[in-house]
Amino acid sequence: MASDAVVDDAAEVEKLYELGERLNEAKDKSQHVSDYEGIIKAVEGKSVKAKQLAAQLIPRFFKFFPSLAPRAMTAQFDLVEEDELAIRVQAIRGLPLLCKDTPENVSKIVDVLGQLLTVEENVERDAVHKAIMSLLRQDAKASLTALFKHVEIGMELVREKVICFLKDKVFPLKAELLKPQVEMERHITDLVKKSLQDVTGAEFKLFMDFLRSFSIFGDSAPPEHIQELIEIIEGQADLDAQFNVSDIDHIDRLISCMFMALPFFMRGASSSKFLNYFNKHIVPVFDEFPEERKLDLLKTIAGSSPYATAQDSRQLLPSIVQLLKKYMPRRKTEESTLSYAECLLYTFHHLAHKTPNSTNSLCGYKIVTGQPSDRLGEDFSDNYKDFTERLSSIEEIARAAMKKLTQGMAEHNKAMSAAKTEEAKAKIKMEQQKTTSGLRICNNILAMTQPLHAKAPSFIGDNKINLSWKEPVKRSPASSTATGVKRNTASINGSSANTAANKKGRGDGVMQSQLVNRALEGLSRGGRNNGRGRGWGGRGRGRGYR
Repeated sequence: MASDAVVDDAAEVEKLYELGERLNEAKDKSQHVSDYEGIIKAVEGKSVKAKQLAAQLIPRFFKFFPSLAPRAMTAQFDLVEEDELAIRVQAIRGLPLLCKDTPENVSKIVDVLGQLLTVEENVERDAVHKAIMSLLRQDAKASLTALFKHVEIGMELVREKVICFLKDKVFPLKAELLKPQVEMERHITDLVKKSLQDVTGAEFKLFMDFLRSFSIFGDSAPPEHIQELIEIIEGQADLDAQFNVSDIDHIDRLISCMFMALPFFMRGASSSKFLNYFNKHIVPVFDEFPEERKLDLLKTIAGSSPYATAQDSRQLLPSIVQLLKKYMPRRKTEESTLSYAECLLYTFHHLAHKTPNSTNSLCGYKIVTGQPSDRLGEDFSDNYKDFTERLSSIEEIARAAMKKLTQGMAEHNKAMSAAKTEEAKAKIKMEQQKTTSGLRICNNILAMTQPLHAKAPSFIGDNKINLSWKEPVKRSPASSTATGVKRNTASINGSSANTAANKKGRGDGVMQSQLVNRALEGLSRGGRNNGRGRGWGGRGRGRGYR
């Protein structure tokens, strides 16, 4: 019986070879419909070798028999689902040939190949990758549209694999694949926008990094293009949603999206929607925020404040003064959080620099601009007394903290000299870094409070203050904590935002802020109240951010 099966198998293969040779030699292949039908029919047989051969022959002669195209494609798809690996691989390799002379098939074939990205066998997965890349080179627009459809509405595992393929195989080759450049960049931008209705934090960052690398959003891009990116980020931050302080996912998304937006604020995009949302929804419930989120949020506001408009500054300043008073106690025995005060003083300076006379009523200053809003005829002396007393109090607290920190640094240095193991040295080094950061906070506070004692102070509106969480300017150790150090425009969590804004397509800079990284590590889960599903910090149709 086995010998009979072998004979039948050989006969089936031999018959296919004959059909293939006849078609190959025919001048008018369209006259040999029955031969091509015979090849398609071989898919229904039992011979593995015959099916492998059919997987080659169906695509080879596909273009000559448009009337049989639906049957031929169905047969090829059936071969893709065969149990035998060799048949599947051969069938996958043949799929791009179904589009070579019939480009209208590209979308359908890429859709199928996108689903096949979930295969586990390396040789099969490699065949899928090569097939998709072949079609991308043939018709990038149709191919990417089909792939992004999986990102938008695909099954979870397929969606994940398609995103990985885009990240690893497509994005690095954008210069080769996206032609004509401007037209394709615009098309991809539209596809990304559709796909962002339900994404994780890592996915959002991936797509935003890709968009930032486009020429249409480059250094010479018009303001409306930069504003377009801000609007994408605003959409992810849910700035149109009613705020719920217990929704930790929304808080984390808001914070991280603000950090992502900073390089675009620097390039002239409007920060109004973020700042107004903070003023209207966040300040009234700030005391209810989890402590570990408060500082992160204040950092985002401090980072945004240099780019606020005069109108936004005027509206936000009363809220900042309100928070400042909370974290600049009148008596040094009261609780004070110096890191909060640093953020708020920096924000106060930059906002007040744009609308100085607003501080007359808020802080009792006597700044003359010639406008009715100067309110110089009113007596705000009590406000001035209260504000300057708070300044003096926070200065005393900062100086006392500096004394302790300086003593602590000396102890750390001694301990480092005596440390025997690398583990001990690493632990001491961490303590030294924390102490250095603390000293920078104190120095910054003193640098920012000093000018505010005057009746008509000059507010700091440049980059004179380098906030403690940013990368310090490289100087000699003796001056590493000096105040008033000048550096280029603001950076976030370790890298120049100007640099980040100019180095498109890189994974560092502002986008790699500590907050964003924490979100992308998936440290917690959560859900959106609007019923969307995907957790920003991880999988699960929920959009928990951290």
